[in-house]
Amino acid sequence: MATLYPSLEDMKGHQILQAQAAAGVRTPATTVVTEKPKLISGTDNTGCDQLSLPPSVCPAAPPVLYPNLAELENYMGLALSSEEIQKNLLPEGSTALTPTGPPPGQLVAPLSWNNTGLRRAEIKPGVREIHLCKDERGKTGLQLKNVDQGIFVQLVKANSPAALVGLRFGDQILQIDGKNCTGWSSDKAQRVLKKASPEKIIMVVRDRPFQRTVTVHKDSSGHVGIVVKKGKIVSLAKDSSAARNGLLTHHYICEVNGQNVIGMKDKQLTEVLSGAGNVVTLTIIPTVIYEHMVKRLSAGLVKSAMDHSVPDL
Repeated sequence: MATLYPSLEDMKGHQILQAQAAAGVRTPATTVVTEKPKLISGTDNTGCDQLSLPPSVCPAAPPVLYPNLAELENYMGLALSSEEIQKNLLPEGSTALTPTGPPPGQLVAPLSWNNTGLRRAEIKPGVREIHLCKDERGKTGLQLKNVDQGIFVQLVKANSPAALVGLRFGDQILQIDGKNCTGWSSDKAQRVLKKASPEKIIMVVRDRPFQRTVTVHKDSSGHVGIVVKKGKIVSLAKDSSAARNGLLTHHYICEVNGQNVIGMKDKQLTEVLSGAGNVVTLTIIPTVIYEHMVKRLSAGLVKSAMDHSVPDL
């Protein structure tokens, strides 16, 4: 099984670090040099000027790792610092920077490792059980939609019981109170919810099967390389992080770093992207599926009611 990376930039950064490890450069757990060593002037016993290194960086000391940031910047236009690499280096004893590499299937992310947005946006495999209740008005804050014989979350209202248990747009509902949802109409799913106990509704859920996440990195000007109109990606900048990492046009952006942005105006979405940090994980869905998912859903309701809160980790 091959090593996995959140982004192409993470793969490139890891390959640079691995190449240095293979060449015999030692990687201390907490030492990354960010400044050039200062030279000390003096004279030798012939009276000639002589330059030497201070004792702290004399040749007897163990070699230290200098991340080749120039190569990343020249190749990808990224704005990186040695401090950023330092924060994301793996713990001492890790095999990720050895010539043999990390264990198969391990996620390696020297540029994205500490990014909370990457974790908030994760689409987990498998299914999970949640316990939902109703508010004082007898509402769950959930609207369901039939797509291809399955039942999916079409709308999660802000500050509702559904939002509090972590349901998201596009989640598939497999069971409600032990009843399989396959083949139900949208109306039947809503009726079952309406008749369910207000104290406890047991649901079995699969995370957003129609969606995928793509992690991208802002360039030195703060852009990831996409043009968005009404929430849909309509163009990609050549040689941008978005293009390198496989973002596609004719896809809607559902989340930015795990935060739902459906229904936001383009100006609001741009502001969310601007404040998202240098590493951005976008959750996208094909246009044809998105438009079917939101069919007959009031645009005004989406803009005014959709939960746009930042999810907890």
